[in-house]
Amino acid sequence: MNKTAILILAAGSSSRMGSSKQLLPFKHTNLLGWTIEQVLNLKTGTVYCVLGANFQLIKKEIEHYPIQILHNYNYENGLSSSIVTGIKYIVDKQYDSVTILLADQPKITSFYIHEMLLMSKENPTKIIASNYGKKVGVPAIFPATYFSELLQLKGDKGAKELLKNEEENLVKMTPFNLIDIDTPEDYNKLTN
Repeated sequence: MNKTAILILAAGSSSRMGSSKQLLPFKHTNLLGWTIEQVLNLKTGTVYCVLGANFQLIKKEIEHYPIQILHNYNYENGLSSSIVTGIKYIVDKQYDSVTILLADQPKITSFYIHEMLLMSKENPTKIIASNYGKKVGVPAIFPATYFSELLQLKGDKGAKELLKNEEENLVKMTPFNLIDIDTPEDYNKLTN
């Protein structure tokens, strides 16, 4: 399998949630811990986790995992700044691709990421992205040829514009039951 860096974005301040959603209890751990465990189950390579808001608090909760924790000092500049932080760190480490995930999508499983990685192996020059119906997004796998474009991202849209512009070079996969946990209502639906 090609060498991919796994990049979990967990730097946000969770303003709509009102507390650090990364640490909300989920199953036997928390939302971020669950995402980390899903990718560690793959035994695919190095897992990087980008933290920002509440850095020390969240770091303390996840530092027992065999991952590398990166600090996004510019997290207030939006999701793109976390992608840039991660790509800057891995850009010279000879990866063939980067797999980008969010910490607040608890229905994303190791099985789904594994399927994405297989699709990436079959289509090494294409972006593999998750299909949300009318749009595509993360989890997504970007070949190394896109690293320079990922480094140019700005704002809170993440890689959405890049994905939109690369429609011809995109393989869309549909995850089962994809949800984001952004508000207390989302979390209540997840846990009840």
